[in-house]
Amino acid sequence: MLAAYAARFSPDSPVDGLEVGQRPDPVERENWSVVEVRAASLNHHDLWSLQGVGLREDQLPMILGTDAAGVAPDGSEVIVHGVIGADGHGVGPSERRTLLSEKYDGTLAQYVTVPTANLLPKPAELTFAEAACLGTAWLTAYRMLFTVAALKPGQSVLVQGAGGGVATAAIVLGAAAGLDVTVTSRSGAKRERAKSLGARHAIEPGARVPARVDAVVESVGAATWGHSVRSVKPGGTIAVCGATSGDAPPADLTRVFFQELNIRGVTMGTREELAALTAFCARTGVRPVIDSRFALEDTAAALTRLHEGAQTGKIVVTP
Repeated sequence: MLAAYAARFSPDSPVDGLEVGQRPDPVERENWSVVEVRAASLNHHDLWSLQGVGLREDQLPMILGTDAAGVAPDGSEVIVHGVIGADGHGVGPSERRTLLSEKYDGTLAQYVTVPTANLLPKPAELTFAEAACLGTAWLTAYRMLFTVAALKPGQSVLVQGAGGGVATAAIVLGAAAGLDVTVTSRSGAKRERAKSLGARHAIEPGARVPARVDAVVESVGAATWGHSVRSVKPGGTIAVCGATSGDAPPADLTRVFFQELNIRGVTMGTREELAALTAFCARTGVRPVIDSRFALEDTAAALTRLHEGAQTGKIVVTP
C-alpha cells in the first residue's frame, strides 16, 4: 500500500525525513480492524515524529498520522480514535497509552489497523474529510474547553495563537457553545479570520485582554505563557496541550499560587468525548475548518505548509 512515513530523523528540517512509497499492507489480527482510509489530517505530532520526538531509530520506518476516517471491514463508515492502550481494549490492560504512529503505524496510508474498540460510527452528516479532522486537534480543544475548564455559555476564554488546528477548533466550538472568545495572533489576516469564525476579540500577542478570562487554551508555550498567566481570572484554568514555541520560561509561580490558578495538561481525549464531539458537530452544523487538501502522494507539500505555519484550520490528506 502507499503510505507517508518517517524514514529518518531530521531535527532541523523535518520534512526531509519523510518518504512516500510502498509499505506492507496491515496484517489482520484478533480484536483489531483494518480500515480503508478515505481521509486523514495532519498534526504537529507528525512534524515532531520526523524530528525524532517520541520515536527511536529502531522503530523506523514509521507510518505517520493519528487521525482518519474511512470504511471498516463490514462496510460501515467510521472515525478512528487514535489513542491506543488508554483502556486496554485490543492491547491488554497493562499497555501504556500511545498515539497512532508512536508504537503502531499511523493513518497516512491507504489502510490502517487499530483496535476495533477504537472505531466510532461516522455520522452521515459529516464528510470523510470533516470527520478525519476531529480525532486530535478538535478532540483536544473539546476536552480543554468543556471537560478540563468546564466552561459554560456566557463564560470567557483566551485562545493563544490563531491558525493552528487546536486554536481554530477552540474558536469555533467556543463560539458555538456561547463562550466569549478572545484570540491572539501576530497576523492581521489570521486575526480577521478568527473573528469571522466566531471570536469576539482578536488581539496581538501579549496585548491586554478586554477583561480577564475564565480559561486559557494554551498550545504555544514560551512565547505566550506569561501572557496566559496574566490574562486569566483568579481561580481560572490554563489548559495546556502543546509548546510549539518551546518550553515555558519561569512559570510565574507567585502569581499561580496567589491567584490559585488551575494548570492542566491535555492530550487528545477519550472515546466518549470523541463521540460527544462528533454528535455535537452532526446536530448543530458546526464543522471543522479545512485549510487545504492534498493527495497522499503530496504529503511533503502538506507537511511543509504545516511546518511554515501558513494554515488556518486543518490540512487534509486523501489516499
